[in-house]
Order: sequence, then structure tokens, then C-alpha cells
Amino acid sequence: MLALPKRIHVVAFDVPYPADYGGVIDIYHKLEALHAIGLDITLHMYHYGRVKNKRTLSKFCNSLHYYKRNTYKNPFIGNVPYIVNSRSSDELLTELQKDNAPILFEGLHCTYHLNAPSLKNRFKIVRTHNIEHHYYKHLEKSEIRYFKKYFFRIEAEKLRKYESVLKHASLVAAISPNDTKHFNRKYSNTIYLPAFHSNNEMHYPGTKGHYILYHGNLAVPENYKAAMDLVLHVFSKVSIPSIIAGNNPPKELVQLCSKYNQITLKTQLSTEAIHSLIADAHINVLYTNQNTGIKLKLLNALYRGKFAVVNPLMVEGSGLNKLCAVAQNFEEMTSKIDEYILLDYTRAYFDKRKEILLASFGNAAGAQKMVDHIKFPEKTEAEQRTDHRITNGLSRLYSFMSYFSL
Repeated sequence: MLALPKRIHVVAFDVPYPADYGGVIDIYHKLEALHAIGLDITLHMYHYGRVKNKRTLSKFCNSLHYYKRNTYKNPFIGNVPYIVNSRSSDELLTELQKDNAPILFEGLHCTYHLNAPSLKNRFKIVRTHNIEHHYYKHLEKSEIRYFKKYFFRIEAEKLRKYESVLKHASLVAAISPNDTKHFNRKYSNTIYLPAFHSNNEMHYPGTKGHYILYHGNLAVPENYKAAMDLVLHVFSKVSIPSIIAGNNPPKELVQLCSKYNQITLKTQLSTEAIHSLIADAHINVLYTNQNTGIKLKLLNALYRGKFAVVNPLMVEGSGLNKLCAVAQNFEEMTSKIDEYILLDYTRAYFDKRKEILLASFGNAAGAQKMVDHIKFPEKTEAEQRTDHRITNGLSRLYSFMSYFSL
């Protein structure tokens, strides 16, 4: 009997195209990879400002559904975290009830209906992009504005308590080894599923570059604080031309970079422009003060760039430390930059990196791993009747063609 494609619902916390920041990069390229191995995808998205981009998403998805995110809810009322409570569409629940296909909830953000009685017998996957209460604690520490700092503190505590909703998931797909350990201690239904990303192939970027680079979304507190620290303690200490690249930097960072002749701040860049900067740099310098999730900018640097100098938190628990020069502090980071700027990025170095990355972080392998862990339902009677009609129709067509080929 002819098998129909396996079907899955994907619930996204935002419109995942353009794939231009952390979580949506993982979602978009996961959709691409799942489609490539034959899944029939129904995509549900919370929409709050981004362009809908139906033409692009329709390439990978059988149907698209948009729901308005209720951003006007008071974030300080109730026990449900704001990032969850503002994504609580009843229309979404109605759509999910129309068949018995598995459901992939992208992030804790989308789990408002995870424990709905009407979905009790469904296979439900939650893709965790972070240990969210850890992430929000770090946001609180990085934030300098009192109101946002207070919001992050309250939200972190709500997320810590709310996380137990994951016991109602059939499968938790954690994005990093460290996150996998955390969720496995509480929920036995956890697997490690590496981040999906834009790098489906690798090209040798050449032997030499002429500058060092830090890149990231500079509107995110973690990233602009990292950029400020690197300018003050590393980039201003070396004579090598240095670039800070990222959109929407705070004025404090703009003013700081302007003090140093060897440092250039590049903003309002396209994804393609960022990729070109990564490939042309001799050293991608990456720094973070938190080890939550997986750093997609690190994967981009390793797939597209030459040498990478990082701090321990950037690679902790990722398995990527062997592909980077790891510096314990800013002084050691400066020393490693001085060392690596003199080295050639050889083909042998590239080939070793390529072998490791494609084996452990390839999108196709990740998609197949997730599908292998999903229990797809038996076909309904209606689907079996459809199978029968298709099979009979094909048989008649083949008979017809065979008659005229005699």
C-alpha cells in the first residue's frame, strides 16, 4: 500500500523567516531539514511585528497558520510566565485538535496548551532553546534599566516554577549537552538535539584574513555587554584591525568604539554581509558571560570562518572546544590573538574541522534523529481509504500506460 507522508504540527513562538536571530534560526532550518526528509508540516506561528513571508515558508510547509500574540497582558499578574501567557491562542488549540499528528512546540514559550486534556493522547515534543529561568537570570544581571531588570527577575522565578509542565511532553529535545543533563535529571524523556543552522556545506575560506571580528545581535544585553568587554579588555590592547559587527547597538557601545582608531563598528548589516565578515576575518573572537543554550554565532564562525578564539563559557558542554583556541581570561585571549594572527589557516586544519562538524552538527542528521524518536500514529480510517483510492488510481494509470506501450 502506498504510504502517505508523515505529518507533524510545529508551533513557533515567532515567524521563523527571515532566519535572523537565535531561536528562529533553529526553527527555520529545522523546518527545511524535516521537509527534506519527507515530513508534511503544518506550521503555526505567533505573529507580533515580523512580516509573514508566506511565500518562503510555503516551500517547506503544507499549511501556515498565524495567531496574534497578546503582548498587552500584564507580565506581573498570575503564575504563568509572560512569554507563555502571551502565546495562549484558543484558535491554535482548535487547529491542533483537527487531526492526531505529533506536535512540536518550539520553546517553553509555546507550551500553554501542552497539558490540554484534548491533547492528552498526542505525541508532543518540546524543543528547549535554553534553560529559560537560567537565561532570564542572566538577562537580569546584564540589564541596567531598573524596570526591565525587575521584569527579568520576576519572569525567571515564574519560569523556574513553570518548567515542570515538561513532564507532560512525550519528548524533550534539548539544544546543548549541558541543557540535556539539566532536563534529564527531572524528566527522563530528554534527548540531545544539536542546533539547526544555515550551514549545509563548508567552503575553505582561505589562508589569511586581515582583521579580528566579534559579531552578534547588539540589541541583546548579553551581546552588547560582551562587545563592551572585548573592546575595553581585548580589542583596544592589540594593534590588529578589529571589527564589532551587529545591528542596533546601544549608544554606549557606539561611543566606546569611536575612541579607538583600530576598532570599526559595523551595523545594520544583512545576514549575507555578516557571513562575508566571518569568512574574511583571520580570527573570530567570541565571548559570553553565560553558558545557556548553544551559541549559533559560534557554529557560524566555525562553519564559515578561520580561527576562533573563545572563552570557556562559549564552548562549555558543547563538544566544540577542540575546534577553538580557549582563553581563560582577557589577558590570555589577547595573547592567543597575537599568536594565531601569525598562523596560516591550512587545508588540513579545515578538513579536520569539517569532518567533526558535519558528523555531529549536520542538519540532515539532526532531523533524522528527531524523527527516529517520534511515535507517529497509525493511520485513521479516512487516511486508509485515501491510500486505497490513490493505489487503485495508480494501478489504473499504470495499466493504461502499459496498454499503449505494447
